[in-house]
Amino acid sequence: MSNTTLGMLMVTINSSIVIISLPAIFRGIHLDPLEPANVSYLLWMLMGFMLTSAVLVVMFGRLGDMFGRVRIYNLGFVIFTVCAIALSFDPFDLGGGAIWLIAWRVAQGVGGAMLMANSTAILTDAFPARQRGMALGINQVAAVAGSFLGLLIGGLLAEWDWKAIFWVSVPFGILGTIWSYKSLHDNGARTPGSLDIPGTVTFALGLTALLAGITYGIQPYGDSKTGWGNPWVLTGVIGGIVLLVLFCVIEAKSRQPMFHLSLFRNRTFALGSFASLMASISRGGLQFMLIIWLQGIWLPLHGFDFESTPLWAGIYMLPLTIGFLVSGPLSGYLSDRFGGRLFATGGLLLAAITFVLLIVIPVNFNYWLFALIILLNGLGMGIFTSPNTAEVMSAVPASQRGVASGMRATLMNGGMALSIGIFFSLMIVGLSGTLPGAMNSGLKDQGVPADVAGHIADMPPVGSLFATFLGYNPFKELLGPSGTLDKPGVHADVLTGQEFFPHLISDPFHSGLVVVFLAAAVMMLLGSIASWFARGDYVEHEAQELAEAAGAGLITDADAEAETGRPATNGHAVPAGRHALAATAVMPAAAPPARSQRSITGRVLRTDGHPLDGVALTLIDQQGHQVSRATGDPQGGYVIDPPAPGSYVLIVSARGQQPTAVTVSVDGRPQRLDVTLHGSGELSGFVRAAGRAVPDATVTLTDLRGQVVGAAVTDADGGYLCSGVVGGTYTLVAVAAHLRPAAMTLTVPDSGVLHHDVELTPLAVLTGAVRAGDRAVPDALVTVLDETGAVLGTARTDGDGRYTVTDLTEGTHTVVVRGYPPREGRVEVAGGAVEHDVRLGYDLPSGSDATEPDPSEPAYDRD
Repeated sequence: MSNTTLGMLMVTINSSIVIISLPAIFRGIHLDPLEPANVSYLLWMLMGFMLTSAVLVVMFGRLGDMFGRVRIYNLGFVIFTVCAIALSFDPFDLGGGAIWLIAWRVAQGVGGAMLMANSTAILTDAFPARQRGMALGINQVAAVAGSFLGLLIGGLLAEWDWKAIFWVSVPFGILGTIWSYKSLHDNGARTPGSLDIPGTVTFALGLTALLAGITYGIQPYGDSKTGWGNPWVLTGVIGGIVLLVLFCVIEAKSRQPMFHLSLFRNRTFALGSFASLMASISRGGLQFMLIIWLQGIWLPLHGFDFESTPLWAGIYMLPLTIGFLVSGPLSGYLSDRFGGRLFATGGLLLAAITFVLLIVIPVNFNYWLFALIILLNGLGMGIFTSPNTAEVMSAVPASQRGVASGMRATLMNGGMALSIGIFFSLMIVGLSGTLPGAMNSGLKDQGVPADVAGHIADMPPVGSLFATFLGYNPFKELLGPSGTLDKPGVHADVLTGQEFFPHLISDPFHSGLVVVFLAAAVMMLLGSIASWFARGDYVEHEAQELAEAAGAGLITDADAEAETGRPATNGHAVPAGRHALAATAVMPAAAPPARSQRSITGRVLRTDGHPLDGVALTLIDQQGHQVSRATGDPQGGYVIDPPAPGSYVLIVSARGQQPTAVTVSVDGRPQRLDVTLHGSGELSGFVRAAGRAVPDATVTLTDLRGQVVGAAVTDADGGYLCSGVVGGTYTLVAVAAHLRPAAMTLTVPDSGVLHHDVELTPLAVLTGAVRAGDRAVPDALVTVLDETGAVLGTARTDGDGRYTVTDLTEGTHTVVVRGYPPREGRVEVAGGAVEHDVRLGYDLPSGSDATEPDPSEPAYDRD
């Protein structure tokens, strides 16, 4: 957990560290970002990293499922660290320096996508269900807290040297790379398959076009103050939506989709992911708005010079980070014990209230009131994040957790990228109504001629917004070239001073804040509603997973009572989680309780009809609370007592078997329920011949009685997967066209999971020619016999006397060649002409695949 937490912390710190350091970066490469030709550099500096990671994170999640999550995660550490080194050695100035930084930030986003796609899946594999909320909570708290810490770290380092914001990642990257290669090991089963290339390409192009179009929509176009009428913006947005719709169609038809749309049929995953998206957009918007508010307005109004505002903005935002760091792990711990729905819902409701409070306070606020509000916002976000992550990931099958983790990371990164376009556009809408008038009157009050003041006031508000965001006073650049500052009566010292621009924009900025924070509050409210209704598929799925290690680990009755809020019903062990299986011995079962009037009885059997010994049974109510437990006897029998009539879910599990959950209705009378468990393991591997994949090969698995227990057909990469396998000895047979069948004996461990590759060898091919002297003999029958005289294959010679017999085994064989056997027939010849046809053919040997000649064809031309 410590390694994955370090990875997520490093990635998310770097996603925000650049945002607050942009003034120092542009000063360092001697580039004015507010010039129209340079605005694209500013936008791509903001969104390049987030866009790349959002586009690629699902693909790397899929690759992690296929080739190992730890392997992809480790590679991400390497790429991220190399890019951090390259970023800190920018050799260029001006546009070249900006392009260098943007290119390496995009490349760094590739490494970040690898880390984000697989860290959550690695933790979900490593921790049992009852500990997962705490583990994932810490990991996700690190992820979100990193975005807040990046603001503070960026402010501190930018004060010293702008390149230091990239140096800071290098030692942690090197440490994380070495540490991950030495300490992390794959616990999750790999899913053989291939990458969905059409889906990957359409998704990447569609999401890139959509996010870029929305971001460029804040740029003015023609007479409009925004760019939403720009044909290129419209093309990007509409084209991106069309491509994403096409992507959904491709994924629905793909045999091995990159984006498992079926996961959205799971209510917990769908609604929980929607809530996470709403939180990500709002959190990203909050970051940008607070930076603008502090760095461009509040701090200059309180005497801080523009060059030091990034540092102090990070410091003054510390309550937001502290609130998140305090509540995140705590809510993860509490959600493990009491369920996550209330925490996830309440956290977003608290955050929604804080957005409303930020609207109420004045722009030139009392800091302690502001600090209290952002502290509460951080607490709300932290309360939501841990239980949301745990519940959503726990609702996903283990074989799809890499993809699910990537899908969640895509929503998070996409939400952050979307927040740039959405909240900046909303702020521009808010500014447009009040900024021109305030700027016009403010400039004229300082002696600026009316025509000049009117011209500047009519400029698109995005320029003033970016100036505020970067902590610039734009009037020196706007008024200096025209000589206005040198004219009599113009108060140049006031116009270019520390407080004039922040004071001028403060009232219009508040109008924009009302629009922005109302939108954020609505998003938080929608997310809280989704979180409340998300609880659905999670209970049953988590119940099955809880039962996976039944009989393998123990929770004391005190633990069970603390976890469920109800006393344990007997002295039996309750399953502790899947990874206790290898470390904890099976405890002897207590004597079955006496039957009551509401007892549920029955037997638990394997698919072959044999009883299962030591079965663990858990009864939960409709709220997911445990109400009773029992352990089966050696003959598979069990008795379990519900506390009262009603509807329950009975969870049944045994070592090496796939757990099952069955809904039972108790009406006060005893009832019998027999349960059959299927094997929980899987046998997988690849079939190859001479190092090449063999597609469409048939793989069959039989037990010692010769009964088929599994079969599969290899995919395009030669991969196969037989599910439902239990521990034992089996015969594996692989058959493919023109290849020698292979059979082998395998011993599957008790875990039921085994990877075994099969190598097939090609069958022999016999070729040659039949001649009589120097003349080729066409249409001769060639038969190949083994040493016992059995026919192995037949062929007929072509017009040149050549023949080919395929699919022969190795060994010494006999080749028999013969022409047409003689035919006899009686004919009476009388006066005149007599017609008598003779048909030549072969008496075909048994088992021959040669065909009788067609009498309508000449014998010498048959083939």
